[in-house]
Amino acid sequence: MFKSIKTGVLAAILISTAIVAHAQKKIAEGTITYTSEYHPTAEQEGAIAMLPTEVKTKLNGNLMKFSFETGPATITIVQNFVEHNGLTLIDVPVAQMQLAVKMDKAAFEKEMAKAPKFSDFKATGEKKMMGAYNAEKYTYKDDKGTAYELWTTNDVELPAGYFGEQFKDVKGTLVKYTTFQQTVKTTYTLKGITEEKVGALSLEVPKGYELKTMEEIMAMQGGGE
Repeated sequence: MFKSIKTGVLAAILISTAIVAHAQKKIAEGTITYTSEYHPTAEQEGAIAMLPTEVKTKLNGNLMKFSFETGPATITIVQNFVEHNGLTLIDVPVAQMQLAVKMDKAAFEKEMAKAPKFSDFKATGEKKMMGAYNAEKYTYKDDKGTAYELWTTNDVELPAGYFGEQFKDVKGTLVKYTTFQQTVKTTYTLKGITEEKVGALSLEVPKGYELKTMEEIMAMQGGGE
């Protein structure tokens, strides 16, 4: 059980560190949904079972929130994507367990240091409709020289910093792009953006949750996977 929880926590953190120019519509509060397509190596096949196939994020100002299930646990991340701090909540009803982990800027930078570095973003001029969005193709590469492509749109604008440090040099809102989650190559495709009230988001630890460090979470042991 604890193995699946720990894998899920790491996946959630990496997703939140991974997921802005002149646009027709600015979104400050709403729901953003991406689908996830994984491209694992043979050794990574088992790991992708712990990763979500859809990421639905609630946005309010500079705070975003998303949840997914992994094994017996529900994991929720709330993150300030401008100040780079956040909160991870772990709910395991069958074990009557509610844990909280705070992430500061130093922990964020530590996780980002493990991720591949992207650079050389170039607009190709190629354009097409992708779903409801007018999109333009970019090319880019990682620090090993591997080439990638992404599609971005100026039809809608999300707050600056929403897509993280890796894609800060790309103008607009990412419609389709490739990055890595727990070293697994992953392609995200925008499913939809809904402008709506989502309510206040907070980085405060809710009542009833036991505050832990990430090191304490990773050291937890238990039966099962």
